[in-house]
Amino acid sequence: MTMSTMKSQFNLQKGAIINGKWHHKQYRIEKELGAGANGVVYLATYLGQLVALKISENGYTVTSEVNVLKSFTKVQGSTLGPSLLDVDDWQFSSSTMYSFYVMEYIHGPDLHSFIKQKGEAWIPVLMLQLLSDLEELHKAGWVFGDLKPENLIVTGRAPRIRCIDVGGTTLKGRAIKEFTEFYDRGYWGLGSRKAEPTYDLFSTAMVFIHCAYPSRFSKDGRGLEQLMDRVKKHKILKTYEGVVIPALQGRFKTAEDMRQALLACSYKQTHVSPPARQTSRKTKGKPNEKIGAFVLILFIGCIYFFYLYSQMV
Repeated sequence: MTMSTMKSQFNLQKGAIINGKWHHKQYRIEKELGAGANGVVYLATYLGQLVALKISENGYTVTSEVNVLKSFTKVQGSTLGPSLLDVDDWQFSSSTMYSFYVMEYIHGPDLHSFIKQKGEAWIPVLMLQLLSDLEELHKAGWVFGDLKPENLIVTGRAPRIRCIDVGGTTLKGRAIKEFTEFYDRGYWGLGSRKAEPTYDLFSTAMVFIHCAYPSRFSKDGRGLEQLMDRVKKHKILKTYEGVVIPALQGRFKTAEDMRQALLACSYKQTHVSPPARQTSRKTKGKPNEKIGAFVLILFIGCIYFFYLYSQMV
């Protein structure tokens, strides 16, 4: 059965009720959140609480994704994926039953919308958070795989990056289960699709690039050279090229290595050496230029503070 057929079969409208066969919990459908090759995700309510409910005709898919979510709960300090709330079956008809699971509903703007609203200075802050969570995930034996901005949500008063889709998460050493070409190193001819930390770090670098270039661009056959050109032609990417380019090349072995490099680069941006004192009035900086530079440094310092604060909450 194709995904389109399955989706038309479900076609759940607002107010539809999903009754769990085994746990007897009742979920009221509010709206569809998204559909993919392995199921449909709905926004639902349970006892007045908003939750995300995923239904699939493929029981193996449900089992696999549930195991990933359970693993996430065992990773101390990681808030990358949603919390698992329930797993059950739905008796769709007298002869048909579908598996579903219920998870935490993560509310907030997607990564691109957040950056558009708050500014590009937030990109390194959110990437630092992402790398912290990836490090813990890798230590637990998993590789995220299908990492892309569409699946990344920024939520909370102290902005925190979260992922809403764990369908591509794969055990280390196996072949990546799901990928999106733009963020896949195999597509760019820069590595295999083996599930290893460097695969996620390449994708993280591509997320960084996509945040700077909101419209995806197609490859022109030059591979790394094309990506390096893009990095060097964009102001914020050029600032962090010492992090982005090595990640594309697979030079960072762990997420923590990449995080430390990004942290050092961010720190460097907030500790700019003062310019040499000018004796000529013609070369002396204008007051408004000095104020602008001070404000920029102060702003980046505040962003760094928010990152540290978000790590503690």
